[in-house]
Amino acid sequence: MRIGNLFKGLAVLLAATTFSFADSVTPEALSAGGAVTRDRQLTEISQILRGGRGGYIDAGFYYLPSAEQMPLESKYGEHDGFAFRQHMAGFFSGDVGPERYFGFVLWFDRSGWDGEDFVLFPHYTDYSLVRSTTTWGMVYTDVKSNATIAAGMQHSNVEHVGNIYADESDSLAYSWGYFRWGNFSASGSFYRTSWRNAHVNLDLESRSVYGGRLSGPLTYLPNFDIGFYNGHGEDSIRVTWEQNLFAQRLYGKVSFDFPDGEFHSASLAYYPDPSRMIGFEATCVRRGVRSGFKDLLWGGAVDLLFVRLAYNSSYDYDNFFGAKGTFIAEVKFGLAALDGFLFGRGAARTAPLETEILKEKNKSKSSEESGFSLNPGSSKTIEAKGIRYEKGGK
Repeated sequence: MRIGNLFKGLAVLLAATTFSFADSVTPEALSAGGAVTRDRQLTEISQILRGGRGGYIDAGFYYLPSAEQMPLESKYGEHDGFAFRQHMAGFFSGDVGPERYFGFVLWFDRSGWDGEDFVLFPHYTDYSLVRSTTTWGMVYTDVKSNATIAAGMQHSNVEHVGNIYADESDSLAYSWGYFRWGNFSASGSFYRTSWRNAHVNLDLESRSVYGGRLSGPLTYLPNFDIGFYNGHGEDSIRVTWEQNLFAQRLYGKVSFDFPDGEFHSASLAYYPDPSRMIGFEATCVRRGVRSGFKDLLWGGAVDLLFVRLAYNSSYDYDNFFGAKGTFIAEVKFGLAALDGFLFGRGAARTAPLETEILKEKNKSKSSEESGFSLNPGSSKTIEAKGIRYEKGGK
């Protein structure tokens, strides 16, 4: 009974905190969601194509149980409703020659804000904005030269736009491209003859999942991402530095925006295993309110295999319409595979259990080829010229 009361008290406290500190989202943040989603999808695709082959599957949705958690604040006042994001992604490849692979990528997001909660069919209220963004393309990898190229299209489709939002075409098609050679990669998105965003990556960290080292100084080399953005006003650049701090389990990440040279965000993430199936993260992001220490938003997240719980996370602030002051639950699943090994997106090593299983399979295969069984206590057989001799093991 006491334990039940404890859980009930924690639930009430969580609900009170959620509703008391929840901040509203703005029409401007929702309008910019399409560009943010396209950029995030290309970033995720670049992470998966680091290996250039194998597979990846992702699916999930954000769950906000109360209409008061992320209300919309427009010029007409504050409106209760639900910010939402539904996403799925997949990458599949197969060999088309010796050490050559051809694959297909498909990323899909449906996001926005609606007056009522829904799973499949929005209610399209007066202040709703419902948009879907799809990225697809073809991938070719040459393992011998350690190079990958990919290209495709991005489609931004608006299902419904309320009167308070800026005018937006209901169907926009963008092209994108990706190239990787060794530790260097570059990607970009274009609308007709105008570029929208571009990324240059230098992933120096040695990762065993891609044939690198399990440990040692090379695993402590930094990873850099430079993002270029072509906005409606002045072009901007964001530089991100990711650093392995301990055994590829503890990572630090910091980002700065230029040309102003201002701090954007920082995070400290701990993964109990380098496969990144589970993660704990503390974050800090600059909101741009220009009031000293209040300019910084502190939060974090707990990322499990099937659910992610976050509060004031820098990821949600950047990718979920400036979400802050509320607890967010994301029901999700994401897993990558390469050469039969399983791991989370961006991981340095494979899942430990899967690694052991594959080691046992390789041992069994070797024993079959040699004609010897490696299992203790089993009979050992030797085959030669059609004659079988059997010796009982102890």
